[in-house]
Amino acid sequence: MRRVLVTGSGGLAGVNFVRALRASPRAYYIVGTDYSKYHILYPDVDARYLTPRHDDRSFIPRVAEIASKERADFLHPQPSSEAYVISGRRSEVPCRVFLPSAAVMRVGQDKLLSERKLRAAGIPVAMTAAIESKPDVRAAFAKLGKPLWVRARHGAGGRLSLLCSTPTEAALWIELWVRRGAARYDEFILQEYLPGRNIAWDSLWKDGRLVTSYCRERLEYPFKHISPSGITGTPSVSRIIRDERLNEVGRKAVKAIDPKPGGAYSIDVKESASGAPCVTEVDSGKFHSTMPLWGYIAVKHLGLPDYANLADLYVRLGLGEDVRDLPPDTDLLPDGYYLLRDMDVGAYLWREDDGSKVKVL
Repeated sequence: MRRVLVTGSGGLAGVNFVRALRASPRAYYIVGTDYSKYHILYPDVDARYLTPRHDDRSFIPRVAEIASKERADFLHPQPSSEAYVISGRRSEVPCRVFLPSAAVMRVGQDKLLSERKLRAAGIPVAMTAAIESKPDVRAAFAKLGKPLWVRARHGAGGRLSLLCSTPTEAALWIELWVRRGAARYDEFILQEYLPGRNIAWDSLWKDGRLVTSYCRERLEYPFKHISPSGITGTPSVSRIIRDERLNEVGRKAVKAIDPKPGGAYSIDVKESASGAPCVTEVDSGKFHSTMPLWGYIAVKHLGLPDYANLADLYVRLGLGEDVRDLPPDTDLLPDGYYLLRDMDVGAYLWREDDGSKVKVL
């Protein structure tokens, strides 16, 4: 029986990851951790523990203690913040991990550093301006036009983001968070507004080779009406799409950030007014929240082979198993399927062309 430790298992993505492992024909003993005494109650795990936050000095010793006690074979840190810390101190954890290097993850989690690296590699990206002081805001609008997205360099879920039409709006928004102590000026960037589709390209890699990937369009976010930016992280409505341009840009973007990728890589793309795909984020070492959920749906409701269970496949690859029945490297999932999900209503798989609907959670 494979013994897997999942940190951050009480979040949406962690619960989805555990659920997907439970859908595997292989037996798993799953240990879950979280720093919330409430959220740790959510996942379907065999043992559960509380840990400090990822930025606490005792986080790694506590995770190592749990891994040793539970004889874990493999560690999957679901939140990217925890994955980054664990990647840099993997030698202190007594089990396998399947993460990029800390240097790669540092670039992937910094939107400014990744934009510069992607641009240098010829990957299409949103025009971006770094901010270090108030005058830089006005200069960015003069150079890039309007409107512009104010974005934090680090963090998920649209952290500190807002679409601003004037330099005054952007400066006031940044100043608010600086005064509250949430960020410094140099934590912010300004990026051009791309009005096209909002797309995620999720992928698994092994020894520099793309194992599999799929693409989805984000159509709606939960509670968007009470979020200043309208973006709240994981989507409430998304659909599977197939587009060879996105497969090509996804491959190139990952390789630009990590020459020999291994593990999970989640790419964010926005299309320009002309429909050209521009990469806005390359989150190395991260499972998007619905990535394991789509894998669960693939095997439980779409009748795809076991290899389509992305969480299960990821663990097997990370454990060094000889996985012979490999999936297609792109377009793993059939297009035209919508995933509809929201708090207290469950999740549904829907097709617009024939109106069919299946409750999946």
